[in-house]
Amino acid sequence: MAQVEATTERVIAADAETVFDALADYKEVRGKVLPGHFSEYEVREGGDGEGTLVHWKLQATSKRVRDCLLEVTEPTDGHLVEKDRNSSMVTTWTVTPAGEGRSKAVVSTVWNGAGGIGGFFERTFAPKGLGRIYDELLQNLATEVEK
Repeated sequence: MAQVEATTERVIAADAETVFDALADYKEVRGKVLPGHFSEYEVREGGDGEGTLVHWKLQATSKRVRDCLLEVTEPTDGHLVEKDRNSSMVTTWTVTPAGEGRSKAVVSTVWNGAGGIGGFFERTFAPKGLGRIYDELLQNLATEVEK
């Protein structure tokens, strides 16, 4: 099994603290900025960063739906980590200043991919598909915090 990784980034016209706080707000903001690929969104514990337990289904393709139960940690300032209890998937959000009143948000997801021919297709196409999904999410986040 090879590790598969998808990374997307966007510069947002809001300061890093505002962007990070919005990303970490699973109660109000996160559910609003998720694109249509996400369903059954539910905060099960917490709701504000560290200690949050959140559930959703991610439909990456017409046939591929991933049931995610994510534990949220904040290992360092500006970093939010979501570890899926149902798989090897780990998503790391990093928000850093990018000039006055601007920030750079980077989302990176890694997981252990399948072996064989299925794994080849997963390593080839999954990062691009997930990248498009996260690009839409970051655009929705930017729209939310740039109000």
